[in-house]
Amino acid sequence: MWRPAWLHCGMLAHPVHATLLDQIGNTPLLPLRSIGAELAVPVLVKCEHLNPGGSIKDRIAKAIVADAEERGLLQPGMTIIEATAGNTGIGLALVAAVRGYQLVCVMPEKMSVDKRVALSALGARVIVTPNAPPSSADNFQNVARRMASEQDWFLADQFCNPANVDVHQRETGAEILEALGGRVGAFVAACGTGGTISGVGRALKAACPSARIILADPIGSVLAHWVETGEFGPDGAYEVEGVGSSEPPANLHRAVIDEAVRVSDEESFAMVKRLIREEGLLVGGSAGTNVAAALRVAMRGELEGPVVTVLPDSWDRYRAKPWMQALGV
Repeated sequence: MWRPAWLHCGMLAHPVHATLLDQIGNTPLLPLRSIGAELAVPVLVKCEHLNPGGSIKDRIAKAIVADAEERGLLQPGMTIIEATAGNTGIGLALVAAVRGYQLVCVMPEKMSVDKRVALSALGARVIVTPNAPPSSADNFQNVARRMASEQDWFLADQFCNPANVDVHQRETGAEILEALGGRVGAFVAACGTGGTISGVGRALKAACPSARIILADPIGSVLAHWVETGEFGPDGAYEVEGVGSSEPPANLHRAVIDEAVRVSDEESFAMVKRLIREEGLLVGGSAGTNVAAALRVAMRGELEGPVVTVLPDSWDRYRAKPWMQALGV
């Protein structure tokens, strides 16, 4: 591909990137200076909401497409389909625009209207399904699998695709280790697809065996019970989007997780308000889940390094949700 000579000649104070996709990753790692001021160890947040598409899912969207291209499964002009809570869809829409693909996103009706609007604006076709359990033919993942088979489309398959876990091990985990000189007390994250906690967990355990890997789970999800017992428990309703599940995804590797912390919707959303007002971090509901759990872990005072968590996405995709409007932010 042609590039102007000045792209590589050092004439600019800041580099000019070939595409928007080059801006994915290498997000800031910041201490919570107000919320975490009295803790025995610092809580650090990796600002994944500052990725170009506004979420951590930009990383896996780029990685899954690159992997499929390398294996000859994707060629420009083809259609990608994905079952998504919204963020992976937005990441895939950016990648599709740059790399020349069509995109179809299948979403449960629980997910915010803001995400549907964003996906449509980015050129994706959006299909909304009922909030059906994994055993139902109407479940969003089952609908996406069926359509991929019927239409001969490429299924990104974020819940099972190993490229998801791999990119978080190679990149997200490596970035955390580099920033902290290999010293991490604990990593705390909720599970959407399982890729973040499994991939980062692998990287940290390999470099810093004493690091604790802790699942933050919404009350109503079965994943905390599964981590603790290896068995499924009863599931219930909750409002936080994109995390928790009624069954563990293939990319959630139980062997890498040391324990689980349960967080209510009310605690998650209250923490979002604090993150916005006290730290200036414009984040969504799952960031509240992660930080609420991380603060509990940091309060124990038994760790040999900081507690790290991720801020998975931005507040802009939840502005129409009653919980966000109720925060008055």
